[in-house]
Amino acid sequence: MLPSLPPWAGMHPLLVHFPIALLFAVPVFLVLALLLGRRHPAWSYAALILLLLGTAGVFMAAASGEAAGKVAERTPEINGVLERHEHLAETARGVFSGLAMAFAAVVLVPLAWKRALPAWGHYAAHGVFLVLFVGSLGFLVQVAHQGGRLVHQFGVHALLPPGEPDMTPQASATIDPD
Repeated sequence: MLPSLPPWAGMHPLLVHFPIALLFAVPVFLVLALLLGRRHPAWSYAALILLLLGTAGVFMAAASGEAAGKVAERTPEINGVLERHEHLAETARGVFSGLAMAFAAVVLVPLAWKRALPAWGHYAAHGVFLVLFVGSLGFLVQVAHQGGRLVHQFGVHALLPPGEPDMTPQASATIDPD
C-alpha cells in the first residue's frame, strides 16, 4: 500500500527540489542558444520553458514553505534561520519572476513582431541574460542552504498525515519490527 500524501504544510520537502533542478538547467540551454545562434531558436524556447516552470515551482515551494513554517517547531535559533530562509525565498521569487518576464520579452517580442533580432542583439541579449541569471542562482543556493540548515542542523521535518508511521532515523530505531 502506498503511503498517503502529506498535508500541504508537509509537501514542502517534495516540492523544493523541482525548481532548483529546473532553474539550474536553464544556463545549459542559454549557452546552447548562444553557441548555436539565432538559427536554432528551439534552445531559447527550451530555456524559457524551463525558466517558467522553475519560477512556477518557486511559487509552489514558497507557498508550501509558508504553510510549513506556521506549524514548525520553534526555538530562537530556528526562528532566526527560518526568517532568513523565508526572506531569501521571497527575494528569489521576485528575482526569478523578473528574470522570467525579461527573458520572455527577449524570446517572444521578436516572434510577435515577426522579425528576428539582429545577430549582435541575439548574442548581447542572451549573453547579458546568462550572466544575470547565473548570478541570481546565488539566491537559490542561499535559500536551499538555509532550508538545509533547518533540516540537518535543527531537525525540522515535514508533517505526516495522521496514522502515518514516522520513518525518520530517530523514530525508526524505536519501531518494533514485529
